[in-house]
Amino acid sequence: MENFIFSINATFPIFILMLLGLFFRKIGLINENFTAALNKFVFKAALPVLLFQDLSVQDFSATWNGKFVLFCFLVTLLSIFLIALISFLFIHENAKRGEFIQVSYRSSAALLGIAFIQNIYGKGNTGMAPLMILGSVPLYNIFAVIILTLTGNSTQSGQRRFSRSLITKTLRGIVSNPIIIGILIGFIWSILKIPQPPIFSSTIQSIAALATPLGLMAMGSSFDLQKAKAEIAPALAASVIKLILLVMFFLPLAVLFGFRNQELVALLVMLGSASTVSCYIMAKNMGHDGTLTASTIMMTTFGCAFTLTFWLYLLRSLQLI
Repeated sequence: MENFIFSINATFPIFILMLLGLFFRKIGLINENFTAALNKFVFKAALPVLLFQDLSVQDFSATWNGKFVLFCFLVTLLSIFLIALISFLFIHENAKRGEFIQVSYRSSAALLGIAFIQNIYGKGNTGMAPLMILGSVPLYNIFAVIILTLTGNSTQSGQRRFSRSLITKTLRGIVSNPIIIGILIGFIWSILKIPQPPIFSSTIQSIAALATPLGLMAMGSSFDLQKAKAEIAPALAASVIKLILLVMFFLPLAVLFGFRNQELVALLVMLGSASTVSCYIMAKNMGHDGTLTASTIMMTTFGCAFTLTFWLYLLRSLQLI
């Protein structure tokens, strides 16, 4: 029961913020233009700063585990390719396929994941989360740029797939993606052990603190219930993949490779936590409708309160954590 309460405390505030965004739009406090501006701000400023903040203060030299980082990297890569193959079976519209792939593999590792881990091990203890983020989040974002570019509206409206101009556009999108830049700068900052003066760190913390509430409320404000009804089937399929199938397939493999305790908890977060709100922010900023993404995020955010509790209970029952 205690683990269930921890999970509820980590996930339900996120779900409530999304509902508040929808409520604020209904009463006229938020309009479409304001929501678009919020999405742009979170994507280009708040989320990159949040990831920089998480990574820049980590001491990777003291906690480095190359085997674990490599495992996270390879599992993330394999997950993306498996989901891409599955998407061709029942998603026939190119733009929707891009959203489906991204929202099925991309976990809320930095937001929900760290909160969940701290609820288990205590505030200030992020366990193996920083190494998990390093092994998976850069891939999340690089492939999100590639997938959303190849399936975006500009591609469908005339650009030949895999033309030189499209490849150039994709590479430019990866290099200039604010989230990837935030991760890269944060990692370099940590490796070089650059100090952060109080004024600097306080400012960074203030900006980073805006990412989750503003991003979630913007997503909730953009949620269209009528459109979402048409996306129930693919959103449900993506949710099952995100919360159940990836964990069922890869977590036993992690046990076979000898991972235990905090390593398994971090992998559980990577594989089975809710789809991150940055899926929606990136989809909207790269020419996609975003309805399928928003629907899946809402389903996985609500559902992971129960599925993460089940997986955690199972791991403890097997004395693996």
